[in-house]
Amino acid sequence: MAILIRIPSSLRKWSDDQSSLSVEARTVGEALSGLIAIHPDLEAHVLSASGDVPGFVNIFLNAEDIRFLHGKETLVQNGDELSIVSAIAGG
Repeated sequence: MAILIRIPSSLRKWSDDQSSLSVEARTVGEALSGLIAIHPDLEAHVLSASGDVPGFVNIFLNAEDIRFLHGKETLVQNGDELSIVSAIAGG
């Protein structure tokens, strides 16, 4: 199933300046793996060393935070949108 992944402007320097791309996936985890296969430099900014989504990165499937669904095991459907929202600290 093809889903669209939206990449925030703060991470676009690691995605060849792409704001979104489509990947084939059955779960959120497969979608993230597909994204990282295309843009490997994003891995350090989207996943922890253990492969989990770190607390400072929010992943939304359509409008739902995957933390309140089944995390990376959440099933996706054709046409779904996955949005990556990374926290930006300031002072």
